[in-house]
Amino acid sequence: QVQLAESGGGLVQAGDSLRLSCAGSGQFFSTYTLGWFRQAPGKEREFAAAIWWNGNTFYADSVKGRFTISRDNSKETLYLQMNSLEPEDTAVYYCAAAGSGRYDLLKSYTYWGQGTQVTVSS
Repeated sequence: QVQLAESGGGLVQAGDSLRLSCAGSGQFFSTYTLGWFRQAPGKEREFAAAIWWNGNTFYADSVKGRFTISRDNSKETLYLQMNSLEPEDTAVYYCAAAGSGRYDLLKSYTYWGQGTQVTVSS
């Protein structure tokens, strides 16, 4: 079993940067695909970014070129560096761990954190 806890959210202005962290614990953390999803008010939770155990990364078109996902398996921590933030990025951000399945599907992820709020003002 894997436990996840996000941190680093906050209120920023458009154009600012923010780095989210997700501290993990549990067996085989380094073998999981890890992802970031986000949920804006009144909308469904959506895929933002994912990283495989070997470091391959994947991004939603809406964040590509602005967000960078990374992981430090020695620290069992996942990161999301968010640059050039836009008001449309306002959402609760969740980290998740998947054992198998497509990296961009919610149903592939077994373990979820509680989420951290990111608010971007214009």
